[in-house]
Amino acid sequence: MARIAGVDLPKRKRIEVGLTYIYGIGRSTSNRILSQLDIDPDKKTDDLAESEINSIRKMIDSEYKVEGERRSEVSMNIKRLMDLGSYRGLRHRKSLPVHGQRTSTNARTRKGPKRAAVKKKGAAKKK
Repeated sequence: MARIAGVDLPKRKRIEVGLTYIYGIGRSTSNRILSQLDIDPDKKTDDLAESEINSIRKMIDSEYKVEGERRSEVSMNIKRLMDLGSYRGLRHRKSLPVHGQRTSTNARTRKGPKRAAVKKKGAAKKK
């Protein structure tokens, strides 16, 4: 089993897709890495030679921010926006959608589950 950047790559997937399991590497970055190293993207992760795994590992370590380093960079960017008091920062602080989506309906992923409306008790029946 190939282990790169602290992540176990899935066994029976193409290496092009397997590399995307590493946080900070998507399909285009994965393809770029494989083309620079002359590795067939259709090759399964099980079929990689140890030398190929090492070359991928070295390239990722030297040229890309991945996993913890990438996560901390993203969180620092969000924190910077919040400290500046920019519109995007305020949206992050209030846990609302940041990129202009509507909020009157939808946006449940960002806002969380619906809260039940508080109903006021009606006035006692008059006789």
